[in-house]
Amino acid sequence: MEGVILGIDIGTSGCKTVAVDRSGKLVASSNIGYPLYSEKVGWSEQAPEDWWQATVTGVREVVSSLGGVPVLGIGLSGQMHGLVALDEHDEVLRRAILWNDQRCAAECDAITAELGGLDALSALTNNRMLPGFTGGKIRWFRDHEPELFARMKRISLPKDYLRLRLTGLHATDESDASGTGFFDPRSRSWVAEVVQACGATLEMLPDVVPSSGQTGTVLPEIAEQLGLPEGVPVFGGGGDAVIQTTSMGVIEPGDVGVTLGTAGIVAASANFCPDNAGARVQVSVGNAPGSWHIMGVSLSAAGAFQWFGDVVARLSGVSEPDFDRLTALAETAPVGSDGLLFLPYLSGERSPHVAPTASAAFVGLTRAHAAEHLARAIIEGALLNLRRILTELEAMGVPCNRIIVSGGASQSPLWLSILADVCNREVVTLAGSAAGGALGTALAAGIGAGVWEGYSEVLGQLQQEQRVLPNAWRAAEYARIYEAHAHLFEDLGDVYARLGALHAGQAEAEKAKGL
Repeated sequence: MEGVILGIDIGTSGCKTVAVDRSGKLVASSNIGYPLYSEKVGWSEQAPEDWWQATVTGVREVVSSLGGVPVLGIGLSGQMHGLVALDEHDEVLRRAILWNDQRCAAECDAITAELGGLDALSALTNNRMLPGFTGGKIRWFRDHEPELFARMKRISLPKDYLRLRLTGLHATDESDASGTGFFDPRSRSWVAEVVQACGATLEMLPDVVPSSGQTGTVLPEIAEQLGLPEGVPVFGGGGDAVIQTTSMGVIEPGDVGVTLGTAGIVAASANFCPDNAGARVQVSVGNAPGSWHIMGVSLSAAGAFQWFGDVVARLSGVSEPDFDRLTALAETAPVGSDGLLFLPYLSGERSPHVAPTASAAFVGLTRAHAAEHLARAIIEGALLNLRRILTELEAMGVPCNRIIVSGGASQSPLWLSILADVCNREVVTLAGSAAGGALGTALAAGIGAGVWEGYSEVLGQLQQEQRVLPNAWRAAEYARIYEAHAHLFEDLGDVYARLGALHAGQAEAEKAKGL
């Protein structure tokens, strides 16, 4: 039967809606933006109603462009970890607290301590309680807004708020649940002890289904609003970081997905759930049956180069950075930037080090270094940091043979070449692999609707666009450089501690001055 599958992805900057035909080809898309609120340093919030209105607009645009082609199902994807607090009538109590909000570090530490420390917590969930996760946000809500918190009866993740509006049901999928901090990806279930430590109850949490599991159908009045026929099924979908890796074509053990965006993501699929000793990466349930997703996120990758470009533009008195020029400049510098190393912790760090207060650094800077050295050192530093995450995956027994890369910086031959040399692995880009979570969740819905038997049926057909092999000499040089770079964080531990004390003292002085 002719028809399409819709994928809806609630991102941090906007809602992307796509339609995919039975061959897996993207046939229509829409992208609707909405605001982000940051009223205090480290805060990041959005209004769920903005998500819904963007969804309505996006779905109507896509459906109207299809010319009456039937919609066989809808899949949902979205930014992970966010807290949507609902009252007894499923009304939103406050703006959603997002994945990149940093306000709850102290609450995460308290939860971890109450549960017996990191080892005890990871024994329960195979992960640590990161400030980005949902658990710390709930506890912050309880401790800082108790009157509103007392009215909370239900907890939803961002994409699942859309599910509630579409179907009237409270449900999430296993991959998104894995990012809450109180879900065990081994047993694929909520962990009551951790839920309680976060300040919630099991009754507040949604049902959990596989990514391709059906979660009701679109309500009749909503179908009319969206221009859909009645009875369109809605499927589980996935958290964006997980299902984006799937959509990149990372479906077989041995392939690793590297996303070179503002942040850097290193992720792999495995047919076993590895022991996450030290919890330096995140382990989630995968989108395919019997799979797990292992991921490390570095908060600054191509974003570090963006920062450098902005600084240079401001110094030059121009309005826009010239990244092509900066990249060409970096290409003229030698491997290793003549001994200049860069730590890319401009926004703190999540992996390979959980260090929200860490800061970036150039190490080894001398008068012999020029602009080209700084430009190349930033690229090298970001990619050496990603190799550190790759090493963590290997240590867990996860095979890492080939890198499939996507993201804005994957368009740069220099970034691809340095990545291949730094990791000493084949690097490829695949056609269509950058379509992201909206495509991935459409494929999950198609599997649930019986259009395809599995991801390999569709994603196995992705065509290779670029292939870069490591250069033996450069790879050997980067192996030597990596040994120095990998120890810099520990070497600067005392420096970070002193900087933290300095900043705390300055904050107290400003507070006293204000009084």
